[in-house]
Amino acid sequence: MNVLRSAAVFAAVAVIGAATPAAADSSPSPSPSQALPSALYGDGDPRYDGVWRQSLALLALHTADVEPPRDAVDWLTGQQCADGSFAPYRADTAKACDAKTMVDTNQTAAAVQALAALGGHDAVTDKAVDWLKSAQNKDGGWGYTAGGASDTNSTSVVIGALAAAGEKPAEVRKGGKSPYDALLALALPCEGDGAGAFAFQPDKKGKPAANADATAAGVLGSLGKGLATEPGKGGNVNATCEKADGPEQAAANGAAYLADALAEDGHLVSALPGAEDQPDYGNTADAVVALAAQGATEQAGTSLAWLEKNAADWAARSGPAAYAQLIFAAHAAGADPRDFGGTDLVRQLTATGPSAVQRTAQAETTEEKDESDSGFGVWWFVGVCLVAGIGIGILISGRTKRQQP
Repeated sequence: MNVLRSAAVFAAVAVIGAATPAAADSSPSPSPSQALPSALYGDGDPRYDGVWRQSLALLALHTADVEPPRDAVDWLTGQQCADGSFAPYRADTAKACDAKTMVDTNQTAAAVQALAALGGHDAVTDKAVDWLKSAQNKDGGWGYTAGGASDTNSTSVVIGALAAAGEKPAEVRKGGKSPYDALLALALPCEGDGAGAFAFQPDKKGKPAANADATAAGVLGSLGKGLATEPGKGGNVNATCEKADGPEQAAANGAAYLADALAEDGHLVSALPGAEDQPDYGNTADAVVALAAQGATEQAGTSLAWLEKNAADWAARSGPAAYAQLIFAAHAAGADPRDFGGTDLVRQLTATGPSAVQRTAQAETTEEKDESDSGFGVWWFVGVCLVAGIGIGILISGRTKRQQP
């Protein structure tokens, strides 16, 4: 949490008009003149979320003990820029990144998590981690883009990348501040509305507002966990919010907020205008991962059961990142992603990508250069989509949210 949803979208738009894996593959279809790389998962236009959804797909398959096709992994490593960062997608992967190439922390962190899990890509992940460290803000956190104001989703997905790469996030400091200091600054106190939740960013008046998507990302980040995590040990969350004097208590408070938000219906609802009564499947999946990571397996299981009953059609419409989010939720809660309410999520995800037969040569001949959508407008469209879909993310999230941006 991803790669980046809900009220976080409004924060991103405010910066534009400012900025976790869309996390669901809902980007525009490519023009007839632009063939998709055969190694890519999903059939949406990869200029908006290619690295994010590829990273989530590869990480989810690894989580399910499936070895992804080599050309799919090679496509992802081939997206790295010379400075170590990752871009959503380059129409011509044979052409090096330049000053106009759109890069961000969420895509880079998601790629690190996937490639570190797969193993054998230390040169790529080490370079990406160096770039992430260079983009750290003086408050210890990260924004969606280098130099952007720190947000919970982006900071959390980077923490997950640092941990996956063997770093100790608490020791990655800027201005004397660690990533956990940044998250604590974005955690709401125990008094008032949204007690114990995380904000995406402070609003224009400098006040934090509770955000369920950011809270799911913030719980994972505070625990030092990534997008794919094992069930934690801790039992059901304590409904009593306590002053967060460290990241562990902040995670416990955030989990309690999520459990309360999920208690009535078993799912979270969309924060988009006009859709407040609509279930938010991706955000609910992210919340399940966060609760399970905290150790609240019973409470996570209740919402997982709701997803098993209701989310299959959403994933089929949305694409590989959505399947990945559900696989992460099942894995974290100790369920079988191959029997998810009667749906084999692993098989469905695999079907959105390349076959096991290597098709590298075909991939090289089908990519076409298309720079017609480059520029500032596309840059911020990418940011809004990832923040809208991540869920760590977790925008970015889903950390690209987004699947932050």
